[in-house]
Amino acid sequence: MDIISRIAEQKILEAIERGELKNLAYAGKPVEIENLSNIPEELRMGYKILKNAHFLPEELELKKEILSLQDLIDCCHSPEERKHLKNKLSEKAIRFNILMEKRRRSRPALSTYRKKIYQKFGW
Repeated sequence: MDIISRIAEQKILEAIERGELKNLAYAGKPVEIENLSNIPEELRMGYKILKNAHFLPEELELKKEILSLQDLIDCCHSPEERKHLKNKLSEKAIRFNILMEKRRRSRPALSTYRKKIYQKFGW
């Protein structure tokens, strides 16, 4: 065990003795360990930070908005509102397609992971 691990272990034991770790939200529940083996090691910390901040890349945010707009159109009864929503949907779809085309040219790695990303989000 290295010095950092020993110090951390000691601090945890001291906190337990003082009762600071009682009544924690997930006490007694199994820890869910996320499989990050498909993410390069040097990108994992950044990935976790962005994920915990609920950050989505622009293309995924647009895709999410497109799906929401499509749901609204499906439920809409007003012809004017439907037309307005379809216009917004078209704008978002065009923006998404432009962004994806730009990404394809500038980042060939995206094509490698695109299928996995879409599967992860159920698209």
